[in-house]
Amino acid sequence: MHISRLIKPDILELIEKKDWNQLKDVLSHWPAPDIADFLMDVEMPVRIFLFRSLPGKVSADVFSYLESRDKDELLQALSVDETRYLLADLSPDDRTELFEDLPGQVIQRLLNLLSPHDYLETVELLGYPEESVGRLMTPDYVAIRPSWTVEQALDHIRRLGKDSETINVIFITDESWRLIDSLGLRKLILANPTDTIEQLMDYRFISISALEDREKAVELINRYDLVALAVVDNEGILLGIVTVDDVIDVASQEITEDFQMAAAVTPLKESYSEASIWFLYRKRIGWLAFLLLVGLVSSTIIAHYEKTLSAAIVLTVFLPLLIDSGGNTGAQSSTLIVRAIAVGDVELVEWLRTLARELLLGMTLGATMGFISWFLGFFVGGFSISLIVASTMFSIVLVANIIGAALPLVLTRFGFDPAVASSPLITSIVDVIGLIIYLSIATYTLAL
Repeated sequence: MHISRLIKPDILELIEKKDWNQLKDVLSHWPAPDIADFLMDVEMPVRIFLFRSLPGKVSADVFSYLESRDKDELLQALSVDETRYLLADLSPDDRTELFEDLPGQVIQRLLNLLSPHDYLETVELLGYPEESVGRLMTPDYVAIRPSWTVEQALDHIRRLGKDSETINVIFITDESWRLIDSLGLRKLILANPTDTIEQLMDYRFISISALEDREKAVELINRYDLVALAVVDNEGILLGIVTVDDVIDVASQEITEDFQMAAAVTPLKESYSEASIWFLYRKRIGWLAFLLLVGLVSSTIIAHYEKTLSAAIVLTVFLPLLIDSGGNTGAQSSTLIVRAIAVGDVELVEWLRTLARELLLGMTLGATMGFISWFLGFFVGGFSISLIVASTMFSIVLVANIIGAALPLVLTRFGFDPAVASSPLITSIVDVIGLIIYLSIATYTLAL
C-alpha cells in the first residue's frame, strides 16, 4: 500500500491548518512515487503550492512519475523560472521522455528554457529513432582511463559520481572515448590503490548500438543481469548508458502493447484513463472493420456449400464445435510463439525446428481431439457423420497449430511486431480455413 494512503488524513489536516512548513518536512521524507500519487489526490491550487515547496531534485523525481496530462498541467501553472529549474533538474532520459509526449509548440517553448548544454543533449537524444536505445539512454555516466591508478579513479568517481545515473558500474574508455571495458565499483574499492585500472581489466563487456531497438536493451540486461548497459555508436564510442530502472519501464510498456495487440487493438501511446472516447474508437475500429471483412469470407464459403449443408443438416450442429476448436488451437500456438520470440527463447534461425515441433504437436493434439469428436459425431449422426467430424477436427487442429506458430515467425522476419498475430486475427483466419476443410471433406464423403 502507498505511504500516502496510510497517513493521508494527517496530511489533509496539515493542509486545512495551512501548516506548510510541517507539510513540507513530512513530504520530504516520502518516496517520489508516493508524493506523485498524493499530489494527484489534492486540489490543483494545493498541488501547485506543494510541488513548488519541494526541493529541486525531489520535485524533478516526483515530476518524472506523473502521467503526461498531469505533467502538462503542472508546466502550464509554473512560472518560466520554475520550469527552467525543473527541466535542469530532470535526468536527460526523463527530459527526453517528457518532450516526446508534448505538442511541438510546447516542446519548442521548453527547449528555449534549457541551458546550452542541456539543449544540445536533449536535441541529440530526440534525434534518435522512436523506440530506439538512443531515446532511452542517459549521457550521465562515469568513465575512467586504463592508465589511471585505482586511487585516481576513485577520486574521479567522488568528484563526478553525484551527477551520474549510477556508479555501480564504471566504464573505461581510451583517449578517443572508445569503450574498452567496464568494472564494478566493488572491484575498484577492493583493489590495491596503487594498481592501475588496466591491471583490473579483462576486456569483456556488453554494449549496444544507440540505433538498436529498445527491446534489445531489455533482453541484454535480463540475459547478463546488468545494472547498466553501455550505449555506443558504430565506431564503439561511448555515448551513454541504459540502466535497469529504464528497462523495467520499457518492459512494462512492451508487455502492455503486446496485450493490446493480442486483443486486436492498436497500441495506445497514453494511459487508458487519459484517452478520449474518440481516441479509443480510432485505435479499435480499424481492426474490427478488417476482421469483419474476414468474417464475410466465412459467410461466402457457407453460401457456396449450401447444397452440402441442406443435404445433411446435422453438419451444422458441429460447425461451432469445429471452428471454435481451430481458433482456440491457433490462439494457443501463436501466444506461446509470440512470447518465446519476445524473451529470446525462439530465434528466427530456428524457424524450421520450431515448425517441425508444432507439426508433431499439432498431429498429436489433432488425433486426440479427433478421437473425442468421432464419438460425438457417431451418437448424433451415425458413422458417416462421425468420420467427417473426426477427420475435420484432426485437420483443423493441425492446420491451426501450424498457422498459429508460423504467422508470428513470418511477421518477425519482415520486421513487424509478432504480437500482431493476435487471437482475433488467428481465429478469423482459422475460421475461413476450417470452413473450407469441413465442408470440402463433407462434400467428398457424402458424394455430393
